[in-house]
Amino acid sequence: MLTNDRLAPQAPWRDNRAWLRRIGAGVTVAGMLAVTGCTSSVSGSESTGSRSAIPGPTSGLAAGDTSRGADNFYTSDRVSVQPVTFTNQYGMNVAANLFVPNDIDRNTTNPAIVVGHPMGAVKEQSANMYATKMAERGFVTMSLDLSFWGHSDGQPRNAVSPDIYAEDFSAAVDYLRTQSFVDRERIGALGICGSGSFVISAAKIDPRIKSVATVSMYDMGAANRDGLRNAVTLDQRRQILTRAAEQRDVEFAGGEVAHTGGTPYELTDQSTAVDREFYDFYRTARGNSPDTTTQPTMTSNVKFMNFYPFEDIATISPRPLMFIAGDQAHSREFSEDAYQLAAEPKELVIVPDAGHVDLYDRTDLIPFDTLDEFFRNSLQTS
Repeated sequence: MLTNDRLAPQAPWRDNRAWLRRIGAGVTVAGMLAVTGCTSSVSGSESTGSRSAIPGPTSGLAAGDTSRGADNFYTSDRVSVQPVTFTNQYGMNVAANLFVPNDIDRNTTNPAIVVGHPMGAVKEQSANMYATKMAERGFVTMSLDLSFWGHSDGQPRNAVSPDIYAEDFSAAVDYLRTQSFVDRERIGALGICGSGSFVISAAKIDPRIKSVATVSMYDMGAANRDGLRNAVTLDQRRQILTRAAEQRDVEFAGGEVAHTGGTPYELTDQSTAVDREFYDFYRTARGNSPDTTTQPTMTSNVKFMNFYPFEDIATISPRPLMFIAGDQAHSREFSEDAYQLAAEPKELVIVPDAGHVDLYDRTDLIPFDTLDEFFRNSLQTS
């Protein structure tokens, strides 16, 4: 199922230049933002364990392509789920789900993994499923809504703040380290899509994160500055910045908040292959959640231009890194770039016949055995 990228043939890249067509309409480059929701309880509190923390598919939508084991809303009788909240250092409540294997020995300490959702998504999209699958393998796991998204605090909704996103992962580690059945020194992080870049950003400054794995990673900084395959010119970048700055004036004067990028609500004959790939997950029962639009605010999204998660990535060493990407994924370049810049120990895993969104939920393709081995070794558990 898996190949080492240094031995595997390079898959042809899709042509991403067509994605530039929407700049003039005031929507930022789709190639840059394709991946791109409450009442909170008392900080650090938790409710009774229940599988009801994982909702089912949204009714009334097309089913979507559920081939190859697509199972975004997977639940397990072997795992208990507890909705929890905790505060980050900015005093914002972060909503999360805590997954605990039913057969875990709570009289000893166990390894744990924090799981982050794709950019613009919520924990109910991909992160819960990964957390459940890894909990079945014996890990205590946690999925979380990044600030400004889902049921976590943050105004305006859908705002972009890479520093606060990274802080949310550290706050999750804060919480896990207070749990009597979690080993404080054996906590890792797993980031899907945009969260891959956020967990790297967090791990660079938080040595309590002992290992990091990413799946279908987007470098949200490079994706916004340069687009895929460096398709965005400097002039186009300036147009995006100008448009966002003008929108700040509109909103300061009381105008309506504008959003940008994200997944289209309708497909047309002009929709790109990547538009269709994301639509099939986010706009169908396969992965839809009513708690997210996937569309960040226009004025905040430009903050990604100042986000450089791979800068100094080598300083994470000697903590291990694993980058997983599909061989057909339009985002593959980001995992390859991170791998080249990272120091040992590191591993690049390329999944054959897999695209970017395939690794969100297609359980027949996702290399859970590889993730299990990685975290078992890096968190030193038998």
